[in-house]
Amino acid sequence: MKKIVICLLLLAGASQYGCKKFLNITPIDKLTGNNFYQNADDIEANITDMYGQLFDKYTRTSFAGATGEFRSGEVIPTQQGGDVRKGSARLGGHNRVAPNPNGSTEKQNVPLTSVDDRAGMLDAIDPGRPWSPYNFRDITYWGEYYRVIQSANILVSKLEEGIPALSEAQTKRYIAEAKFIRCFCYFTMVRLFGDVVYYTKAFQKDPLPRENMVSVVNKCIADIKSNYKDLPITFTDPSQRGVRASQGAAIGLMMNMNMWNAGFDLTNRVAYWTETAALGDEIVNSGAFRLLPLSNWATVVKGRSEESLFELFRTLNYNTDLNNPFEQANAYSPFGDAFIHFPYKQPEYTHRFSFNVFTSEYMQKLYPDQGDGRLTVWFVAPFDQNAETFQLRKFAYNTFIDANNPNLDINPDNTYLIMRYADAILLAAEAMANLGTRDEDAIRLLNMVRQRAQVGLFGSGSSTELKDAIFLERSKELMGEGSHYFDLVRTKRILSKQWTDNPLTSDKFNRGGWTWKIDESALTNNPYMTLNTYWVGSGL
Repeated sequence: MKKIVICLLLLAGASQYGCKKFLNITPIDKLTGNNFYQNADDIEANITDMYGQLFDKYTRTSFAGATGEFRSGEVIPTQQGGDVRKGSARLGGHNRVAPNPNGSTEKQNVPLTSVDDRAGMLDAIDPGRPWSPYNFRDITYWGEYYRVIQSANILVSKLEEGIPALSEAQTKRYIAEAKFIRCFCYFTMVRLFGDVVYYTKAFQKDPLPRENMVSVVNKCIADIKSNYKDLPITFTDPSQRGVRASQGAAIGLMMNMNMWNAGFDLTNRVAYWTETAALGDEIVNSGAFRLLPLSNWATVVKGRSEESLFELFRTLNYNTDLNNPFEQANAYSPFGDAFIHFPYKQPEYTHRFSFNVFTSEYMQKLYPDQGDGRLTVWFVAPFDQNAETFQLRKFAYNTFIDANNPNLDINPDNTYLIMRYADAILLAAEAMANLGTRDEDAIRLLNMVRQRAQVGLFGSGSSTELKDAIFLERSKELMGEGSHYFDLVRTKRILSKQWTDNPLTSDKFNRGGWTWKIDESALTNNPYMTLNTYWVGSGL
């Protein structure tokens, strides 16, 4: 933002930076107060800055891969290179490596780093390891999320005080949007770290302890629910669709939060399932979103489509000097980068193989029906672990081509998908199946996604078969979008070898083995702060 400079020094529970107080807000410029929030342009600038901070945080690493995909073990490198394992950065004890005759790079060793054993995670965040360009250590810092939260807290406070230049409808919409951003940050941290520090005061200065994650999520659900109807259901303006908070985005987030809590707050899980099912009915019946035909998949991954609920929009068309490596889009952040080569990356002589593949066993489990249209649209050689043939081209559409510049490492011009309509449909189906009273509705929603995929419809089966089918459908449909690992965790399938190559024991799970390490700097000057037990000491 050009008009506002806020010095947010979050201690311990909220930042990797040290400071004298838990939270010290120092308005460097008087424009940070009421004199700044004068009109809609000021609010728009503030909100745009918050989305920009989230984008910057997300794109510093391969976020979807590291947090939502690799840890379950179904991705393997195409070649073991040098000393990258050293006995600790291992793939859940497996030594599977797909053939690659072209030598090893740091990108091929990414899935070896993001694993559930303590030594592997410590290797992952070690900046001295070969994969340091991925900057996995950044995931252990939560300060950026708290800076966005604090910005949202201040904005909500100012809006609730009243800004004369805004209409009532504008005020309500901006409050709802700020609350969405705030709750999105909290939910992101909950899924990474479990319990987090929670506050909504505009200027929180006193240190606070971490709060039980179920309580935090429930507060976020109530926070969004109180205002989300003040948002537009969606946007007809394609420049804002999916990239700004809408009722669809809010509904999708509330559905995800309810289903997360259903996995941990078992006493109240029926209430969470009921609420998720009702929200699913609401978004489907709204008619505001649709599943685009697979033939239009390039439109979906380009971004801002009618299928998008929320995304962090990325494009190479603006503010990017493709010949300046400092202004190029981060080649390490898109999930698809590790799974594509020529012709989706050029020139051919520097992009002849994929760095990683999904195991053929996993692909066969997901796709017993090899007539599934996604196999054709999203993959090349889907069941082949060969580095020169396998490609996950789900994210390889809208390809940038500059065959004359061998120094560029530019990925296809696609967005970062966070929540899609298919995600909401399948969450609703899961909730309905779990209720046991709405199996027909669950099957109908499941088949909406399967029909778009041009695959045989689910007919009938036991309750367990239906639930498993929905889980597998989410694994297929949302592959690479950062949901799979969190689905394993919240459904407790992470405890079973049937569902993951890297299962956790109950003991490790209960001690936070499913979480990410919180950087020790969070302890600074906060006597109430604690770290996740699993990552303290030996972790045994």
